[in-house]
Amino acid sequence: MTPPLIGLSSYVGPASWRTWRDVPAALVPQAYVDHVLAAGGVPVIVPPAATSTPELLDVLADRLDGLILIGGPDLDPALYGQRRHPLAQVPAPERDAAETALLVMMRQRQRPILGICRGSQVMAVAAGGQLVQHLPDVLGHDGHSPGPGVYGEHDVRIAVDSRAGAILGESSRVFSYHHQGLDEHPGYVATAWAPDGTVEAIEDPDLPFCIGVLWHPEVGTDPRLFQALVAAAASGSR
Repeated sequence: MTPPLIGLSSYVGPASWRTWRDVPAALVPQAYVDHVLAAGGVPVIVPPAATSTPELLDVLADRLDGLILIGGPDLDPALYGQRRHPLAQVPAPERDAAETALLVMMRQRQRPILGICRGSQVMAVAAGGQLVQHLPDVLGHDGHSPGPGVYGEHDVRIAVDSRAGAILGESSRVFSYHHQGLDEHPGYVATAWAPDGTVEAIEDPDLPFCIGVLWHPEVGTDPRLFQALVAAAASGSR
């Protein structure tokens, strides 16, 4: 069987290597690539410019067997009708638009989708939902993002009758790095929760595989979400 092509949305920003400094680059953390390869998929980096026309979107959605929306900066709150919180990050409008457009096309084709952290937030907002712009305002703690470059670690409770539950069981230990949360997510059902009640996963029950998680599975050693995505993509490969 031909290994499935798994699209990975990407950062765009300055990067440095060898003698080169602050060169504009489209990049993906290597952990995502490693997990997709280990699961038997072929990772394909998809920069925002690759979705800039309807023709390019069609080509991508036709050729990709699955999609991972990776982590990244906060979405522009104007997309869900809010003003920017003082602690919200500077948005990346090109990436917001590109990931939303590709998500819509992949959903129409019922291709497997996994949203990770920001990716799950893109899913919710694209469906007409709302985000909590700064969780510490609501929760009274910063345990989901303890400090710059520091992941929070906690358990999540998972609905046993969900697709996430079928993959991960009733609970899982996860790594988090987000200060924003999922408030409203029309068309998706919540399927995992942190001990403080924060929604940690959503999924579309009407699609074969469309799951968003607020944590970072690429950081830990548990490969099951990536394995499940690649397996679902392989079963539908053309």
